[in-house]
Order: sequence, then C-alpha cells, then structure tokens
Amino acid sequence: MIFPLEELVKFDGNVYEITAAASRRAFQMAKVNDPEIEANEGKDVCVAAKQLFGEKVTYRVEDSDN
Repeated sequence: MIFPLEELVKFDGNVYEITAAASRRAFQMAKVNDPEIEANEGKDVCVAAKQLFGEKVTYRVEDSDN
C-alpha cells in the first residue's frame, strides 16, 4: 500500500492534525500487533492514514486548557 497522497492533496482540513493523528494511530496499531499492518508489509503509517481518510477511524483534538 502506498501512502494516500491523492487523499492528502484533496484534504481540506488541518494537514498537521491529520498527520499527527495518523502517527498516533500507527503507534496504537503497532502496540497491539494489528494484523492489518502485517498484511500490508509493516507499513503502519500508510494503513493508519488510509483508515483516517476512509473514515474507518476518527480523531479529535483535545482541549489542553484543563
């Protein structure tokens, strides 16, 4: 699987946020040894980005003013 650059170009939100979300999701998947990563030759960031752009998973920005 290749990183979905077409989706990134079309993305109209905050690119930094979606990049940080993909990184965090990839970390989560690696920690639990998600089989989807193995099926995609260990390309965890690509899998995470595809999940985010495909809205299989969502993210939210937490307010840090707590």
